[in-house]
Formats: sequence, C-alpha cells, structure tokens
Amino acid sequence: MIDNVYVGHAGKDAALDRGWLLGHFKDTSDPRHSEDVEIKWGVHPPGDERAEWVTGEERTALLVLISGRFRVELPGRSVLLAEQGDYVVWGHGVDHSWFAEEESVVLTVRWPSVPGYKVTNEDGPAANEGPSPGPSADTPEP
Repeated sequence: MIDNVYVGHAGKDAALDRGWLLGHFKDTSDPRHSEDVEIKWGVHPPGDERAEWVTGEERTALLVLISGRFRVELPGRSVLLAEQGDYVVWGHGVDHSWFAEEESVVLTVRWPSVPGYKVTNEDGPAANEGPSPGPSADTPEP
C-alpha cells in the first residue's frame, strides 16, 4: 500500500478548501502538504473580486487562465487574461488584486508556501482567500 499518494478532482477538492489543493495549510500527514509551493483551483463567478489588495508580498506567483475573463491588478498595470492559457507571473514585493470579468477558472501556483495573507470581512473567515481555518491553519489568499 502506498500512503504518500493522493488522487482527487480539482473542482471537488477545491470546494472543500476555498480552492486550495496544496500548501502549508494542509495537514502534515497529507501528501498535499507543502511548505515549498501552494496550488489553487479558483472558480470565480462574474464580478467576484479580491476584497483587499495583497501588500508586502513575500512569494512569487503564477496565475493561469483555464476559462473565462480574469483581470489581475498590479501597481500601475492591469493585466487581462482572456484566452485559455493566458498567464501572468509576479514576484516578491509586487502588490496585487484581481477581478473576474466573466465566470472564470484560474490555476494559481505560488512559492514558497508561507502563512498569512488572510483577508477578513464582516461575515467571518476570509472570503475567496484560503482554506477555512482549522485548529492551526493560517489561511492564504489567491
């Protein structure tokens, strides 16, 4: 028997953890636990937007459009991802936000996987940000 293997479905698994499939926030016994990288399958309805800009970014990120139209806002620049496979990469120190112009699916890969970047709102845990907080989970954002 192989204990260090996980087989899943991005759409179904993402719904359980606000889109997050892999990262430091998964239990250490889970093969999807990683302090090196985070991966998110983000499904966004039209008009969905990040509640606050991410500032003081400590990671590098790659965001790939799977479907829809998705806008990434960067300081002094707005990047529209409109065709399947369009992507944007930003690095350490680059603030960002985003907006789904249409129903969109995006794959986000960030490294390293570090705690923080949680946005809270009046409804409780962060909306569209990361997995629901567990006993020791920090919740990341896209």
